[in-house]
Amino acid sequence: MKNLPFLFLAILTFRCMNPVSAACHVDDEAGLLAFKSAITADPSNKLSSWIKGTDCCTWAGTNCLNNRVTSLSLSGQLYKPSTYLSGKISPSLSKLKFLNGIYLQNLNLSGPFPDLLFGLPDLKYVYIEHNKLSGRIPNTIGNLTQLEALSFYYNRFTGLIPSSISKLTRLTQLNLGGNILTGSIPSGIQNLKNLTLFNLQQNGLAGPIPDFFTSFPELRVLRLSGNYFTGKIPASISALAPKLAYLELGHNALTGQIPDFLGNFKALDTLNLSSNKLSGVVPEKFANLTKIFNLDLSRNYLTDPFPELSVRGIESLDLSYNSFHLKQIPKWVTSSPIIYSLKLAKCGIKLKLDDWKPAETYFYDYIDLSENEISGSPIGLLNRTDFLVGFWASGNKLKFDLEKLRIVKTLKYLDLSRNLVFGKVPSGVSGLERLNVSHNHLCGPLPATKFGASAFLGNDCLCGAPLAPCK
Repeated sequence: MKNLPFLFLAILTFRCMNPVSAACHVDDEAGLLAFKSAITADPSNKLSSWIKGTDCCTWAGTNCLNNRVTSLSLSGQLYKPSTYLSGKISPSLSKLKFLNGIYLQNLNLSGPFPDLLFGLPDLKYVYIEHNKLSGRIPNTIGNLTQLEALSFYYNRFTGLIPSSISKLTRLTQLNLGGNILTGSIPSGIQNLKNLTLFNLQQNGLAGPIPDFFTSFPELRVLRLSGNYFTGKIPASISALAPKLAYLELGHNALTGQIPDFLGNFKALDTLNLSSNKLSGVVPEKFANLTKIFNLDLSRNYLTDPFPELSVRGIESLDLSYNSFHLKQIPKWVTSSPIIYSLKLAKCGIKLKLDDWKPAETYFYDYIDLSENEISGSPIGLLNRTDFLVGFWASGNKLKFDLEKLRIVKTLKYLDLSRNLVFGKVPSGVSGLERLNVSHNHLCGPLPATKFGASAFLGNDCLCGAPLAPCK
């Protein structure tokens, strides 16, 4: 027992030399602290735990394996600047040699393409989304052959998509949507045979959509909306029928007819072909799209007849501004228990709105029935909605007392112009973002609102600001 003090001293010394919880690697700490020093604003104190001398494996946003940082994940909340980080991405992040994932999402980071990515041999996942990175994507991006996912969704990159991106053959996700990219889609992208997601939406890309989709047997999401693509919908898209769930080609300049093969897409959840120059009839085979939840064919040159769909429940439907003469709201819409958005503007609908009895109104957010021949009153319909955000019904024959309309807290947009609405304008409209009740039969003093005179013109006897004073 004489050696007990010596034994205790030896254990204490050993513990000091070998901490029970080893701190992260010195290079990782240095790289992360350099990242923090390049941040000029951190209003929500995301990086407050990043303190020199503490274990960086415990810092917010880091994950470690064997005391090496393997992922960095920091995110803000969209449209909430108080949750953003401002500044640039420090090149010193290349010190984190075991990093396999970078997730910097919904922040406010700026600067050019982060060349530090080329110094990270284990990097597989890059999600730098909703930031302000700008300049060109370098041709050297083809050197990142180990990548499995690459997303620069919603930044400010310009120029062409580098042809060398075709070398990233391990990619399962390629997302360059929401930038300012121009030119055409490189044909070499057909080498990326493992893609499950391919997103180039909201850019300035042009030319025909390449007819190379037989190369993507695993593709589930294809988003090319919001560009300047021309020509027909490529025939090879038919090869995606077994697995594709999202096909979004809206807001381009595509021509020709909607191909019959789209009726074979049994797994399709969302189809958006809106705002193109498509013509002809919608294929009868659309009746096979039993799983579709979101269908947008608006603003084309499509004609009757519209097929009867066999869906169990549609969530959102927009057939507006074609050359349809539906006469009635389709039965498969009326019976849907989950619909939240119905837009049938200028669809040749002739009905008395009181007679329309949808199975469910609780979930409705948006209803657009503008430019039809709809009579009656929307009171019974709208007073059963609790989350309505917008109701548009201009250019119809609706006749009801506006004061009896319940203005729910969620309502932001109301357009009842060019109808037969009577009564007074209720004070509840003052909380709306947009209002148009012009060209009706309303009367009486106006409540205090922020809206200009154009919102109230052409009525029988409305008065008060912004119109003439009441007598």
